Amino acid sequence: MPFFSVIIPLFNKEKFIEATLKSILNQSFIDFEILIIDDGSTDNSAPIIKGFDDSRIRYYYKENAGVSSARNDGIEKVQSNYISFIDADDYWYPDFLEEMYKVIQKYPEQKVFSAAIEIETSKKVIPASYSIVKTSDYEIVNYFTASSKETVICTSCAVFHKNIFEEIGTFDIEVKSGQDTDMWIRIGMNYPVVFSWKILARYVYDENSLSKNKNYLNKKINFSKFEEQEKTNPSLKKFLDLNRFSLAIKSKLIADDDNFNSYYKAIDLKKISLKKRILILMPSAILKPLINLKLILANNGFGNSVFK
Repeated sequence: MPFFSVIIPLFNKEKFIEATLKSILNQSFIDFEILIIDDGSTDNSAPIIKGFDDSRIRYYYKENAGVSSARNDGIEKVQSNYISFIDADDYWYPDFLEEMYKVIQKYPEQKVFSAAIEIETSKKVIPASYSIVKTSDYEIVNYFTASSKETVICTSCAVFHKNIFEEIGTFDIEVKSGQDTDMWIRIGMNYPVVFSWKILARYVYDENSLSKNKNYLNKKINFSKFEEQEKTNPSLKKFLDLNRFSLAIKSKLIADDDNFNSYYKAIDLKKISLKKRILILMPSAILKPLINLKLILANNGFGNSVFK
């Protein structure tokens, strides 16, 4: 039985999948399997994958049903106790699995392990900025308080004990954008995260990705499923309000008044910053150039985030 199972959900990534696969096969820790779940690709991804001759690679094709469905199929097929995901356009540094193995050995009672990432924008590569005070090489953190800047769990830079998915369920296939966040919230309500400060993966930021598509705004996370828990969990409440703020701004920009009002009314305005309280009340005509400026600055490595 391999120590790690690596799941790659794949959909039309012929330009990236070769580099992603090479980054896994070049790991210094070699006891792993790779499960590629091809979610109905119509490009040349499959021939590229079949050009790799490595017994650790297992390739499965399925009809297109979305990234959550692909990941869930992978979870069902794994042979190991520790699962890692990597998107087909991201890649790991050679010591990712070795570092995760060391952390698991150091904290065998824990079930969620992650590490720092860097972000490749169209202009440059920048380290992610975290809301964690560094006290040592590793931190055991609350997911919500540790993720007020960038999420402390990046899909392509984390490892999970498979029991987690048996206990809290798998990815929600109804959520078309933000399905990762939905999973991390459920994990964060039940488990701490062991975080390594070592940068072990690169996230390729795509401004035109599905998660930023306005057509999927109505299929984002339904935060109401957590309304009872947030009443007694202040860190969860603050985390959800930061996400509601982001979604309220996006709703305002596309003149979606119903969604804007829904997100806005659920936010505890006293607990968010004055800057956010001002921004959320601005007309979209002023917001749009401000956000465009923020994206330009973030792409060039200035500012806290390219995500929010």
